[in-house]
Amino acid sequence: MSDALDLLLDLPQYANVADDAYAPGLDRMDALVDALGNPHESLRAVHVAGTNGKGSVAAMTAAIATAAGLKTGLHTSPHLTHVTQRMRVNGTPAPTDWLTHTLDEYRALVERLQPSFFELTVALTFRYFAEQAVDLAVVEVGLGGRLDSTNVLHPALSVITHVDLDHTEMLGDTLDAIAREKAGIIKPGTPALSAVTQPEAQAAITEVAAQKNAPLHRLDDEATWQSHRADLTGSIVSLDTPARHYDRLSLSLPGRHQQRNAALAMRAAELTFLADTNDDTADAAARDGLGDVREYTGFRGRLDVIQQQPSVVVDVGHNPPAIAASLDTIAPAVTDRGGTLHVCLNAVRGKGLDETARLLADHDAHVIPIPIHTDRAIPPGEIAERLRAQGVTVHEPQPLADALDAFRRTAAPEDVLLLIGSHKLVEALPDELHDLG
Repeated sequence: MSDALDLLLDLPQYANVADDAYAPGLDRMDALVDALGNPHESLRAVHVAGTNGKGSVAAMTAAIATAAGLKTGLHTSPHLTHVTQRMRVNGTPAPTDWLTHTLDEYRALVERLQPSFFELTVALTFRYFAEQAVDLAVVEVGLGGRLDSTNVLHPALSVITHVDLDHTEMLGDTLDAIAREKAGIIKPGTPALSAVTQPEAQAAITEVAAQKNAPLHRLDDEATWQSHRADLTGSIVSLDTPARHYDRLSLSLPGRHQQRNAALAMRAAELTFLADTNDDTADAAARDGLGDVREYTGFRGRLDVIQQQPSVVVDVGHNPPAIAASLDTIAPAVTDRGGTLHVCLNAVRGKGLDETARLLADHDAHVIPIPIHTDRAIPPGEIAERLRAQGVTVHEPQPLADALDAFRRTAAPEDVLLLIGSHKLVEALPDELHDLG
């Protein structure tokens, strides 16, 4: 690894140290992008915030754009296996050589400003997208919205996917407070699109949009969809929007929850780059983009089936609503097969482990706690104790590679193993299963 990459990777990362890396406010970010030539100002962008679903919605929107023929930048976080996965153009990560060269070029600036890892990766992403002259940049918020490093953007559209109680120590402990933080990405006079359903959160977002004279589109007022199928292979859904009818779209990202995300991505597309296209062009972009999000964007880790018979599925869900959506998708497959659901789980502080335990108990999961390398991790022994207290069947903690080996040797063909709990679990995958990006 080069010294330049060391310079980046040695900066505080929230995924590893949490509060020590969380640096709210945009002063350093403004200084960074200014020194890089304010590359974000040249970008036509869709900016996506939310508690859950924001990565999937961003990836789906980018996939539709790429399928429509646009040169599309996609910024998501955290990465799975390499930092350049945060900055993709038409699904391809930025070249490592470009990253190291640019870091070398701005070494003195980085050493002087001492940004966080996230601040620097966002600034570098904007620089890369500007150099690549992308037609559209789809940018996922990191944490919150109002004070997030990505919020130097002035996008064509601001999108809010979902609001729930997460990161309460930083964003507030009510839906109203968290919704206001997410709505902080709404810019004066700029359209916003919300899929938020809770009345308290809806009211907060409506108020923020009105204060900023920003036209607010609500997904549930503008779109309806009918599910024809939803399982581990994906979905079939028909969608109606104010613009057109999409008949029996294939969605490659599994889970019924992804149908709502797909509807939101389609409305984002219609309100921006598909606004003036004909029906045939829009329909083709929707079918191609949503039909293979992974191929168009490189987006992985959402109920990815990485082995069959017995099945091994990887998901980066890390809070109770996300884990519930994954379990609700997998459970029918296990039931239909007459198998047993096994789960390799890691967990970090502040993510509702006791609620997750109740979900696992409800699904009769057999759980192996897995150690991960981060200061935020809950020790496997504590995970086991807290799960057992909720009636979960828990096996002895062990490294992921050992748990995978044991599952392969002892599982019945109809069994399913779900790997879930955080992005960090992907890093622990054996090399032969590491092709996730």
